[in-house]
Amino acid sequence: MVQFKFIEDSKIYSIIPFLKILNNTISDDILKQRLDEMLTQGYRCIGIFDEDKLIGICGIWILTKYYVGKHIEPDNIIILPKYQNQKIGTKLMSWIYDYAKQNNCIASELNCYIGNEQAHKFWKKEGYEVIALHFQKKI
Repeated sequence: MVQFKFIEDSKIYSIIPFLKILNNTISDDILKQRLDEMLTQGYRCIGIFDEDKLIGICGIWILTKYYVGKHIEPDNIIILPKYQNQKIGTKLMSWIYDYAKQNNCIASELNCYIGNEQAHKFWKKEGYEVIALHFQKKI
């Protein structure tokens, strides 16, 4: 059974192999440096686990912006190919929306690579709207 839980800050480097799936041009040292800094700025990472095996990740930020208010921003969602197309992304987003509501967020926003049409389809199915090159969903 798939479970979602926050990765402890002390184990944050365990996400580096997943980050490399998205962008393998950034060195491990740079990723470690950036993750350390991100943790000081409110970044948290949700681990997606099958038993004890990490099968995916999703970073999140809680931010306030003048045009949307307090919102959650899912970031760099990566699920291993073997586990894709099993509704894990949908379940993950439900978990994130619940977490956002517990933290008084009123929306969710995210960025998505222009060429990632599979992700575009997923986000639109989730109820996000394209605003410029930004996605947003009121919750």
